[in-house]
Amino acid sequence: MAREPRRTAAALDVPRERTGRVRRPNVDPERFGAVSERIARFLGTWTFIGYMSLFIGVWIGWNVLAPDRLRFDAYPLQFLTLILSLQASYAAPLILLAQNRQADRDRVTYEQDRSRSERGIADTEYLTREVAAIRISLGEVATRDFLRSELRAILEELDDRLPAADGEDPSDDR
Repeated sequence: MAREPRRTAAALDVPRERTGRVRRPNVDPERFGAVSERIARFLGTWTFIGYMSLFIGVWIGWNVLAPDRLRFDAYPLQFLTLILSLQASYAAPLILLAQNRQADRDRVTYEQDRSRSERGIADTEYLTREVAAIRISLGEVATRDFLRSELRAILEELDDRLPAADGEDPSDDR
């Protein structure tokens, strides 16, 4: 009779349950997105370009023109390159986050514009049908010219009867 292999608590083929000992930071995505938008918006301004140009100019000037003992970037501007690379590595994802949020806002705006356009088209089609129905019903209504011609005909008929009535003297009846 063969023995079954003994299962231990540390078996590698069975995933462990999460213990929850490590606390993950609770970050509000909306707030983080708003901060990333503000940073990305600032990175795209002339103010940032001016500050960055001033910083780089001072850095290069100090490390090229200052005496050797006062220079803090001993190698030819390698530390500056490292700082600029680090800044770029953080700026790119923040800009992408801001672009994604803007794309989401644009999508919502597009959907609202589309539904507004559809409502406008539906309203226009409804009004077109109503105008057509009014035109059809106006075709059945007597027009001004028709009424004038009918009134003239009645007036002429009354004018024809009036002389016949004038020929009779109302005093003859007494």
